[in-house]
Amino acid sequence: MKHLLVIRLSAMGDVAMTVPVIKALTEQNPHLKITFLSKAFLKPLFDDLSNVTFCTAKTEHEHKGVLGLYKLYKELKKEKIDGVADLHNVLRSKILILFFKFSKIKTITIDKGRCEKKALTNSRKKKFKQLRSTHERYADVFRKIIGPLDLSTPTFSSPIKLSHKIQSIFEHSDKKTKLVGIAPFAQYRSKTYPIDLMEQVIKQVSERENLKVLLFGGGTKEIEILNKLEEKFKRVFCIAGKLTLKEELSLISNLSCMLSMDSGNGHFSAIYGVPTITLWGVTHPYAGFSPFHQPKENAIIPDLKKYPKIPCSVYGKKVFPGYEYVMKSISPKVVTQAILSVL
Repeated sequence: MKHLLVIRLSAMGDVAMTVPVIKALTEQNPHLKITFLSKAFLKPLFDDLSNVTFCTAKTEHEHKGVLGLYKLYKELKKEKIDGVADLHNVLRSKILILFFKFSKIKTITIDKGRCEKKALTNSRKKKFKQLRSTHERYADVFRKIIGPLDLSTPTFSSPIKLSHKIQSIFEHSDKKTKLVGIAPFAQYRSKTYPIDLMEQVIKQVSERENLKVLLFGGGTKEIEILNKLEEKFKRVFCIAGKLTLKEELSLISNLSCMLSMDSGNGHFSAIYGVPTITLWGVTHPYAGFSPFHQPKENAIIPDLKKYPKIPCSVYGKKVFPGYEYVMKSISPKVVTQAILSVL
């Protein structure tokens, strides 16, 4: 196979999880060309990968609906694609896959393990066990269509040189100063560490000399909260809303440590091999969404004796009654100690 189309349209964290797998695939198959199909704003994730071309799926406009997807298929077919890896397995990707099948092009679709995940999140008949990681599920697709793929000994890109614009935001001049990233928010409140507890963590970490804390996030309300935290403490800087995604990634590549929820920022830092500590609420690492190549002890979870029904859901949308504030059982002291032990 010479040219492989890879489909993963969303979400941000799931797309980020494909990056180390694609990197391993291209390194172990240097003659393979890859076209990666996703949303336009995610393109910077793939800028540093060799033999990878990013293609934008305009599913809200010209590629909307069956006719739009057929137009997208015709555009892609001109690139002489001879294999398709569907890492999404949703209606849009299934329709695209069908068009390629009619052209007798080999296609493989990911097995998301939906039944296993349903059993893991069942409140009554829970099967609490580690499921296959999403990275390995992605790799399984490539193994079926390309051949062997080893994720056990990854190579990570070197830190990207920071521009003057980025350095000016947090007054960075001393190379001995370590940078600690903290991304305190997630899509759902059920997997977001309470901000009053996170403030204690930020305070304790920022008191250390030769450390600077960089706060990541997005959205008007989040930026407002992060700006207030910046004002409260020395050596704490709000990055949110000041950089493009490409610039944020270059900054993340220079971190000594990242503290993230079960969210996209944790996957961003893992791409660069940055030690990444994750805090989990009603979700759990057993569902397979831990950041790439991070030790198990870097995942800090709530008190399972007090909350034995965790995980309530795979992504955090569903919350069992009484499980709304499970993250309060995680002590700020434990989180701070985890960061300092990494450093």
